[in-house]
Amino acid sequence: MHPALWVSKTGLDAQQTNISTISNNLANASTIGFKKSRAVFEDLFYQNINQPGGRSSQDTELPSGLMLGAGSKVVATQKVFTPGNAQTTNNAMDMMIEGKGFFQIQLPDGNIGYTRNGQFTVNDEGMMVTTGSGYVLQPEIQIPEDAVQVTVGNDGEVSARIRGQTENQVLGQINTVSFINPGGLEPIGQNLYLPTGASGDAVEGIPGIDGLGAIRQSMLETSNVNVTEELVNMIEAQRVYEMNSKVISSVDQMLSYVNQQL
Repeated sequence: MHPALWVSKTGLDAQQTNISTISNNLANASTIGFKKSRAVFEDLFYQNINQPGGRSSQDTELPSGLMLGAGSKVVATQKVFTPGNAQTTNNAMDMMIEGKGFFQIQLPDGNIGYTRNGQFTVNDEGMMVTTGSGYVLQPEIQIPEDAVQVTVGNDGEVSARIRGQTENQVLGQINTVSFINPGGLEPIGQNLYLPTGASGDAVEGIPGIDGLGAIRQSMLETSNVNVTEELVNMIEAQRVYEMNSKVISSVDQMLSYVNQQL
């Protein structure tokens, strides 16, 4: 079997994974707080036939070697945590983090998930929860039934004006967390991430202090997917896929020629 067939096969597999990554980015171009991914490629091992620097005679050495590569593969899909654009809304429960940080969400299994999606609402008990899944924001914030207006400060302090009162009542404090390597977080869907050994431990703090981003009320962070860039990446991946397919076709023609002529 000609080795070029297997080399091109690895190129086809790698580009299929690349296109899957790009298509997921495009599918989430309108997802609030979504962070795009990019495929990370590596070349495979090499068959070392002649070692560079090896002796070619008693007094000379090889200036270069003969090493045949075995193809490529995708070794990682890296999350890119560049900020998205700010989108202004009229909802007091919408929030965005301007800078570094994640909101803390309690999952049904008791663990804490982390998100950049600041779309929140209030459940039947007055607890502030995620709009899509109803998971409770941590630390818990309960909005009184007779609250007229809710205000979230840049430092995460939540207060409300109660009907019949002149001064706002402090309801709680929203803390955000940061990770030394957010790219090591594990995405689990629903705009949520879980920590891993690569991400490091969550460092909790007050928004706007110690490098954490400030909270902006009635604003949302859009996806950081650049549709034009992703379409260009898809065209490039498609062309690379076609070239690898062409290599397989060319090798097949070569083997067919040898088979017919010998």
